[in-house]
Amino acid sequence: MESKWKITIIILILAIVVGLLLFYSFSTPKQTSSDKLEVIVTVAPQMEFVKAVGGDKVDVTVMVPAGADPHTYEPLPSQMQQVSRAKIYLQVGSPLEFELTNMNRIKAINSQLKVFNTSQGIQFIPNTAEGEEGGDPHVWVSPRNAKIMVENTYQALVEVDPQNQKYYQENRDLYLKKLDELDHNLTQSLAKVKNKKIMVYHPAWGYFCRDYGLDQISIEKEGKEPTPQDLSQLITEAKANNVKIIFVSPQKSQRNAQVIATEIGAKVVVVNELAENYLENMKKVAEAFSQI
Repeated sequence: MESKWKITIIILILAIVVGLLLFYSFSTPKQTSSDKLEVIVTVAPQMEFVKAVGGDKVDVTVMVPAGADPHTYEPLPSQMQQVSRAKIYLQVGSPLEFELTNMNRIKAINSQLKVFNTSQGIQFIPNTAEGEEGGDPHVWVSPRNAKIMVENTYQALVEVDPQNQKYYQENRDLYLKKLDELDHNLTQSLAKVKNKKIMVYHPAWGYFCRDYGLDQISIEKEGKEPTPQDLSQLITEAKANNVKIIFVSPQKSQRNAQVIATEIGAKVVVVNELAENYLENMKKVAEAFSQI
C-alpha cells in the first residue's frame, strides 16, 4: 500500500514538473526580434541602405513616413516611443529640416542612443532654392553619395555590433556593387539626353543633376510657392529651354506645376526622391529624366 502511495506521489510530481516546463515554454516570448538591432533612420531611402547591410540582424524604423515631407514633418508620440527603445539613430546628416528641428529632442528621450552621421565625407553643394542653410540636404538622390552613406551605415553597425562584422561586410560589398552598376548605367543613359534642363517643382535633384550633367530649374523658391511674377518668369524660362515635362514630388502640391504645364504645352510627371526601394526608384527617375 505504501509503495502505491510513493508511486502516486512520484507521478504527481512528474506531472507538475512537466506542466511547469510546458507553461514556461509557451509563455516565455521568443528572443529572435529582441536580438536584432533597433535602428532608426530619417527618410525611407535609408531603410534600403540599412537592410542591405544589416540583413536579418536589424529592425528599421523610418521617422518620416511615406507621403510626408521631411522639411515639415513632426514625429508622432508612437515614433518617439520607438526612439526610446532604439540602439542606433542613423542621421542623413545633411541640413535636413526634420533633423535640424528634432534631433535634440530625440537625443534627450534616449540618452543611450548612439547617433551616427551617414553624410560624413559627402561634399555638400549650395542650396540655392530652399530656405535651409549649409547646403542642399537631399544627398541621397546621388548613387555616388549613397555609396558613402552605405559605408557610414556599415561602420555604425560594426561599432555597435562588432561580432557580426563579417556578415555586415559581405552585405555591404554586395550592395556597393549594385550601386556601382546603377551609377554606370545612369551615366551611360543620361549622357544621351540632349536637353540638359529639367524643370522640377521641388529642388530635390541637385546632386543627381551634378553627377549626370543635368541642370534643374526649380518652381519652388526658398520653400515657398511662386508668386504670379515668379510664374510668369518660369513660363518664359521654360519656353526658352524647350521644357516638355515638369517633374513633381508626391509630397508636394502640383497646382503651380500644372499652371506652367498648361501654358507651355508640357506634361506633369511624378518622381519620388523619398521612395523606399532605392535602386529601382533611381532607375525609374533616370528613365523619366531621359524623356526630356
